Formats: sequence, structure tokens, C-alpha cells
Amino acid sequence: MNTTGPTSTRDRSWRSRRLDPDRSLGLRLTLAAVAAVLVLVPFALLALLVLGAWPPLLRLDASVTDAFHGYALAHPAWVRAMTVWTHVFGPGPLRVAAAVVVVWLLRRRSPRLAVWVVTTMLVGGLLGALLKLLVGRNRPDLLEPVARAAGYSFPSGHALNAALAAGVLLLVFLPFARHSRAGRVALWTAAVLLTVVTGLSRIALGVHWTSDVVGGWVLGVAVVAATAAGFATWRTGAGHRPARPLREGVEPELADPGPENGRA
Repeated sequence: MNTTGPTSTRDRSWRSRRLDPDRSLGLRLTLAAVAAVLVLVPFALLALLVLGAWPPLLRLDASVTDAFHGYALAHPAWVRAMTVWTHVFGPGPLRVAAAVVVVWLLRRRSPRLAVWVVTTMLVGGLLGALLKLLVGRNRPDLLEPVARAAGYSFPSGHALNAALAAGVLLLVFLPFARHSRAGRVALWTAAVLLTVVTGLSRIALGVHWTSDVVGGWVLGVAVVAATAAGFATWRTGAGHRPARPLREGVEPELADPGPENGRA
């Protein structure tokens, strides 16, 4: 008697659900999960190096901080510009912007997408706060500081929330530019600038180490990737076609005319 048949059938069934191109949901979820894990790996490695006070990382952080601090002391206008930027695009204002988008989505009858925005911002913010407490890293202690900040250092809350907000806003509004290459380039450029300049402002002001900012960026991207993968499952289960998030956002129907667009 052949006893391997049922097991082989089960194996083939599992593989087909996960890797068969004809079963797009299983394949897309598998690839999204792998991508989220791959993004989290460098963050975990960086966190371990910070916790272990790895000398090469500490030297790199110190050298970058010294270079930025020396420039800041010699250029007060640079300090003022970075101070304005870091306040305008801080976690508080970005959360307010996300809340405004949530209200707009609810008025547009897209409650599922509104829940995704809230979940992404909330999960990312809570993870960042928890990791700060667990790592307990001190901020740079400079002789002539040009700015001050309270709390622990790793990961940078400004960098994390900038990555979260930029990712959320990008994936929400990409549907309106899916037929315009210039529009997509503009949205991507704005998202990258918001994320990068906000993180750099924290290094420029001497309130974060470079590894804090990189950690915030990576964690933010990982959270957006993970929640977007979950959202893809949700919308596909509701009968919508699979989306291409990096080109048309997580809910392409949002830009469709009529009262039914994006409705859960």
C-alpha cells in the first residue's frame, strides 16, 4: 500500500497555496511576509549592535555627530532651518495629518482604509516607544548643544513617525496618480524627502545618533510593509482585485468616481 499519497497531496496543497502563481493571494501574502521579515532583520541586527555597544558603530555615530555639530555651531541659519523642519514634521503634527486623512477617508466611505491608517500609525508609535524603553540608549551629550530633547534615543521617534506617515500618505494617495508618471514621481519624491530630511534634522541638531535615525527609518518601513500586507488580505477577501501598492497604492478604487469607491 502506498502510504505517501495523502502526505504528498497535503504537501502539494500547502505549496500551491503559498507559491503557485495561479493562486495569487497565497503567493502575494508569502512574498509580503518574507519582505517584512527581511526588512526587520537589519533592524534587529542594528538593535543588537546598539545594545552591545559595538565599537565600530559607536565610532561611526560619534564621527558623524561631531561633523554635523561642528557645522551647526558655525552656521546658525542651518540650525534655525533644521529646528523649524523638525518641529513642523515632528511626530505630533504628522499624527494630526494622519488623523485628517482618516476623517477624509471616512467621509469618502473608505472605512477599511481609514482603519489601516490608524493601525499603522498606532502600531508603529507603540513599538517605537516600547523599544526606546527596552534599549534605554542615552542621547548625544555635547559640550555646546544647539538643541535639546528628552527621553531615550534608539530608535528615533521623529525618523520612525516620518517613515510611517510618509508611507501611509504615499500608499493612500498613489491611486490618484496611477495613470500619471509625473504624479507618481512627485509623490515618491515628497515621501522620500519627508523621511530623509526629518531624520537628518535630528542628527544635525545633535539630539540623535545616526544609528538611532537609521533604526527609526527601518522600523517604520517594516511596519508599513507588514500592515500593507495585512490590508491586501483584507481587501482581497472583500472581493477586490489584487493591487500593486508601489504603483497604485493599497486601495486603487479610492480614486474611482462614484459613491461606491473604496467602500468596505
